Amino acid sequence: QVQLMESGGGLVQAGGSLRLSCKASGTFFSISPMDWYRQAPGNERELVASIASSGTTDYADSVKGRFTIGRDNVKKMVYLQLTSLLPEDTAVYYCYARLWDTWGRGTQVTVSS
Repeated sequence: QVQLMESGGGLVQAGGSLRLSCKASGTFFSISPMDWYRQAPGNERELVASIASSGTTDYADSVKGRFTIGRDNVKKMVYLQLTSLLPEDTAVYYCYARLWDTWGRGTQVTVSS
């Protein structure tokens, strides 16, 4: 079992940057693939970035080259570095632990034009 808590969201101007963090509790964190999703008002939740237990990463086309996912298995943390932000990046960002099918509560990112 694991619990997830996101932080780091906020209001930023277009072109700016933010770093989102996801803190996990529980054991065996290191073996779970971890994902970041986002959901904008009126839209479905979409996968933004993934990181395997090995550290292999994958990104949605819309964020490639702008977002970077990372993890620290000792600290049980997953990160999402957001750069060159666009107004269309505005959404609630969620951390997801695939092995336990567990979601965090989300953190709001708002990008002003």
